[in-house]
Formats: sequence, structure tokens, C-alpha cells
Amino acid sequence: MDERTREALAEAAAVLRTAEALILTAGAGMGVDSGLPDFRGDAGFWRAYPPFARLGLSFVDLANPAWFARDPCLAWGFYGHRLNLYRRVVPHEGFSRLLAHGTTLPAGVFVFTSNVDGHFQRAGFATDRIVECHGSIHHLQCCTPCGRHIWPADSERIEVDETSMRATPTLPTCPRCGGLARPNVLMFGDWTWIPDRSNLQQARLERWLGEVVGRRVVVVEIGAGSAVPTVRMTSEQTSRLLGARLIRINPRQPQAPPGHISLALSALDALPAILPAREDHATL
Repeated sequence: MDERTREALAEAAAVLRTAEALILTAGAGMGVDSGLPDFRGDAGFWRAYPPFARLGLSFVDLANPAWFARDPCLAWGFYGHRLNLYRRVVPHEGFSRLLAHGTTLPAGVFVFTSNVDGHFQRAGFATDRIVECHGSIHHLQCCTPCGRHIWPADSERIEVDETSMRATPTLPTCPRCGGLARPNVLMFGDWTWIPDRSNLQQARLERWLGEVVGRRVVVVEIGAGSAVPTVRMTSEQTSRLLGARLIRINPRQPQAPPGHISLALSALDALPAILPAREDHATL
């Protein structure tokens, strides 16, 4: 580790010690240290899913609601495998360190994430302090949709043939109309996503931001790239709005605006260095 990185880590740790409120913003890189696949570029996606490489289908191709009408077993093969993976994988230690620190602060902690894996909830963060701006794979909606209904996927068990990456019937259905259901996740070219759950979460965040005006707020951004810049834009806009310091953790794209802190490290390399473990929150 070079001297510049050590100095940035020390500065980040000092900033966090003075915080009164913590905002966590996270992209896909947050989950890589938990063992989730890195979908960066077609090559990364195809390493994780060789059957889709043989079909010549990229992540962008598959993350499209049209497949639920065109080939429901293929669509649910893709999303069902991810749902099973996210249920199986345990969030890494960095989650618990962030939770331990955030819950000791006077105004607490709020999460804004583009991840649909539900790992902040699994790690113990309060469900009413999380915004999932792209939805959640753990919730379903009607494909049509026949209404605004969103419901938990807890009872669904999707069986996937991993040699073909196709789901085997029976597929999830809408409890109201009996039609095919899909994850309540914002996909590419998606005109049927129901954003009501995410909008409610965003409204809670807006109220909380109003409550922390004038406090010492720190924004910690982890694993958010510029290809889909929603999280990075939110981090920077929020830091400007509140006069907050931003700590950007990203091994590939760490550059932060002037006056903020850049850490070219993974989540699991950076977080233990800036957030000492506490005995009562040492493990999940």
C-alpha cells in the first residue's frame, strides 16, 4: 500500500469518527467481496454464465422484460439463478462494520443502493432506512401488469437447469390475475416496472435528509461505477446539498470531486481499515 493510500485511509477514518449521520451509497462492487459475480463487461458476465455466452446473450440483452413474453423459462432462468445465489451468499464483514458504526451515530445511517440483492437487509440494516432505486429481486409484480400490486418472493422456489440456464416449471404467477410474474426490478427498456415500493423508500430518505441538515454528515460510496451513474450522481448531489464529505471506495474508478476522499480499494480492503471492529457487532 502506498503512502497516498495510507494517508487517505487515515483521513477517511478521522472523518467517520466525527460524523453525526452516515449515508451509504452502494453499487454492484459492494457485493463482489461477498462472492457475487462481477458482471463488468460481457467477458465478466459470460465467465459467470457460460450458457449465455454460447447463446451470445449479454447481461444487457437478458435484463430486459421482453424475455418474459418471448421465453419465460429463459427469463426466469436468468433471474431465478440470481435469486437463489443472493439467498445463498452471506454479506461480507464490511456490512457489519458499517452497521456497527452507523447505528451509534446520533442521526443513524441510511442506505441508497442500486443493488437488487437485498444484502443490506440481510446484514441487519433497518428496512425503513434503505432505498433500492432499481427495485428488489426479492419482490415480484405482474408482468402485464394487471395492477400496482408488489409482493414478497419469499415463498417462491425457482429451479434452474444450470447446463442450459433455463427455469423448470412451475414459474411464479400473479395472485390477482394468474398471469406470469416477474421480479420487481428495473430492467433495460422497461416500461412495465412498478416503482411504487422504491418511490416510498425514496420519500423516507428525503424526509431523513431534511432532518439531518446542519449535522456533520458523511457519505460513503462503495463499488459504484460510471456506466450506470445513478449511485455516483446521488452521492455527489447529496454531499453538495448537505455540505457532507464523500468517501468514494472503488478499485477501478475511485476519482472523487475535489475536497473529497478517493480510495482505490475494494470494500473489504477499505472498510476494516477505516472502521475498527466492535465486539458487539464483529460478525453478522
